[in-house]
Amino acid sequence: MTLVATDSPVSTLPKPELLKEEQAQKFVLTLSCVERAGIVQAVTTFLYERGFNIEEHQQFDDGLRQTLHLRTAFSGPLSYSPERLEEEFSAIAERFEMKFSFHDKTKKRVLVMVSKFGHCLNDLIFRWRGGSLGGDLVVVASNHETHRAMAEAAGLPFVYLPVTPDTKAEAEQKLLDLVEEYNVDLVVLARYMQVLSDDLCRALEGRAINIHHSFLPGFKGARPYHQAYDRGVKLVGATAHYVTADLDEGPIIEQEVIRVDHSYGPTTLSTVGQDAEALALSRAVRWHCEHRVLLDQTSTVVFR
Repeated sequence: MTLVATDSPVSTLPKPELLKEEQAQKFVLTLSCVERAGIVQAVTTFLYERGFNIEEHQQFDDGLRQTLHLRTAFSGPLSYSPERLEEEFSAIAERFEMKFSFHDKTKKRVLVMVSKFGHCLNDLIFRWRGGSLGGDLVVVASNHETHRAMAEAAGLPFVYLPVTPDTKAEAEQKLLDLVEEYNVDLVVLARYMQVLSDDLCRALEGRAINIHHSFLPGFKGARPYHQAYDRGVKLVGATAHYVTADLDEGPIIEQEVIRVDHSYGPTTLSTVGQDAEALALSRAVRWHCEHRVLLDQTSTVVFR
């Protein structure tokens, strides 16, 4: 059989599936509720009836707590918005007593707080500029001037917020003003060495992430890697968690470990630990920005 080339205009038309993809709008649905039959069917039917295509679906059935957690990424008609989806989905959510949210693909706006250690800030900037962070850095705030040059070299506004016992309340109010001014979705404490007040923690509940050296609650306070060296640790780790009023005890999002041995002195342990901190924090930020983290009481469900 011989194939003959043709100049028919039909052959130059875009493929329907490509055209559909270009015109599609992308969303993410996250929900949690008591486990029962019919939930997934209700969700998929809802999306199908409105012309949406499911691109990614993950769920976790927690047999111990008898709960279901679900994340579904989908695309479809441009006429929809998260608000319209929430309104039309409300009847289903009420029937199953769901806690749910619809999100579009708008990138989260991230404020980074830093003190004198700059390794986490540097890593976040690198991933942001490379397009792999999942969110957009919009401003850096610090109680020291140490990393102004790093932030400004990346094109980020740098705000100096000095903190003393007498100015702590004022500094925290200025932070909240920055959150509003820059329309911030997420505050990241990238080795920010100040304890936030209970009021600030409540104001930022569910939208502030901290990085802590080691596995919580080990080696709290100053000189953690000297403490680790004195105890002869065999694993160096870091924990990224949501900020709560209970210091360093918020729901854990990600942890990273690196094996070490007796030959690692405090300085080497610190270097290795900083690698773990940067990696755990960047993952936690990305997963939060991509709506992959669902809070479950004092814990989290993370759909990687």
